[in-house]
Amino acid sequence: METETLATIGGIVVLLILSGVFSGSETALTAASRPRMHLLQKRGNRRASIVTKLFSNRDKLLGAILLGNNLVNILASALATSILIGIFGETGVIYATIAMTVLVLIFGEVMPKTYAFHNADRVALLVAPMFRYVVAVLSPITHTINVLIVATFKPFGVNFGANDERTAAQETLLGAIDLHMGNEPSVQRERIMLRSILDLSDVNVGEVMHHRQDIVMIDADQPASYIVNQVVSSPYTRIPLWRGEPDNIVGVIHAKVLLLHVHANQGKLDLIDIDSVAAPPWFIPESTSLHDQLQAFRRRHEHFALVVDEYGSLMGVVTLEDILEEIVGDIADEHDEVPMGVRPQSDGTFLVDGRVTIRDLNRRLDWELPDDDAATIAGLVIQIGRVIPDEGQMFTYEGYRFQIISRRKNRLALIHITPPNQTEKTEVEAVAE
Repeated sequence: METETLATIGGIVVLLILSGVFSGSETALTAASRPRMHLLQKRGNRRASIVTKLFSNRDKLLGAILLGNNLVNILASALATSILIGIFGETGVIYATIAMTVLVLIFGEVMPKTYAFHNADRVALLVAPMFRYVVAVLSPITHTINVLIVATFKPFGVNFGANDERTAAQETLLGAIDLHMGNEPSVQRERIMLRSILDLSDVNVGEVMHHRQDIVMIDADQPASYIVNQVVSSPYTRIPLWRGEPDNIVGVIHAKVLLLHVHANQGKLDLIDIDSVAAPPWFIPESTSLHDQLQAFRRRHEHFALVVDEYGSLMGVVTLEDILEEIVGDIADEHDEVPMGVRPQSDGTFLVDGRVTIRDLNRRLDWELPDDDAATIAGLVIQIGRVIPDEGQMFTYEGYRFQIISRRKNRLALIHITPPNQTEKTEVEAVAE
C-alpha cells in the first residue's frame, strides 16, 4: 500500500511539473516577440522557424496547451483526492482541494508563468520543438473545440477574421513606436518618421501637394527664348507647360533636357521645338494615397505628377520629394524657396503660415488638430469660422485660439495660434489682474 501511495505521489509531482511546463509555455508562446522570431528564422534558426509556424495557427496552439494543462491538473487533483480520502475519509476531499489549489497555484501557475514572462523568447525557443508534436497529437480535439467555439459565437455576430488580426498588428506596431524611449530631439524625430511611414496609406496626395497658385507654369505658345529665360529664372527643375488656358497642361519641361537643346542651338534659341523637348504630362487624382503614389513613382521612374480633381481641373503638383518629406521632414537645398512655416514666440504661441499642413503642424508640435476635412491650417480656420475671416478676427476651437494676422486677397497668409495650455495660462493671468 505504501508503495502504491509513493507511486501516486510521484505521479502527482510529475503532473505538477507538466502543469508548470504547459503554463510557462502558454505565457512564453503568447508573449514571445514575433518580429524577433521572424528575424532569427531568416538567420537560419530552426527553433525560431518552429515558433513562427506555431504562431501561424495560434487557435490550435492555445487549444492544445489549455487542453493539456487542464488534463494534468485534473488528473493530479484526482490522484491527490484518492490518497487523502484513504487517509482522512470524506474530509480528505477538502484537504485535497486546499493542498492542490496551493500546489497548482504556486508550482503550476505563478512560478512558471513569472519566469516565462521575463524570458519569453528564450522559453519559446526551448519548448517549441516539443509543442510541435503536442499540437499535432491534440489537433483533432482542438479543431473540434474551435469549431464549437466559432458556432457558439456566430449568433452573436462575433467574427474571428484576418482583418482583426491585421488591425491589431498595426496598432501593436504604433504602440511600440510610441513607447520608443527618450525625449531627445533625435528620438522624437525617429518616432515621427516611423509613424509617418505607417500613415502613408491614410494620407492623400491632395494633402501634401503644392497648390496651383504656388506653382510656376509657362505658356507653351511663348517664343522658345522666353521659355528658356523663364526656366533659368525658376528655382524648379520641372515646370508644366500650358496652352490656351492654365488648366490645359500639354507637357512638363525638364531644365536639364532643355539645357541640352540650348547647347545644341547656341545663338538660335527660338529654333528649339519646345513641344519635342517637353515630356507628356502625368495626371493623378487627388484621392491617390501617398503609399500608392510612391509605388507609382518607383514603377514609372518619375518624380513629378500633376494632381487633378474629379472634374479634371488642375489642383497642383506632387513630387517624390513631397512624399519623402512626409517621412523625414523638410528637405531644403540651396535653390529652394523656404517658406516662413512655423515660428515659435517667446510666450509659447506660434506664428504659422496658412499654407502649413495640419498634419505637419501636428507632427512638429505633438498637437491633435483634425485634418479630415481640411489639409492646411488656413483651411481649418475657414472651416471653423465658416467664412473667410478678416485680419484681426479670432476663433477658438477645442482650446486652441486662432487669430488672423495677415490676409492676401482670399488667402490667409499668417495665423497666430495659441495652444490650449497657453490659452488657460492667459485666462488665469487675466483673472489675477
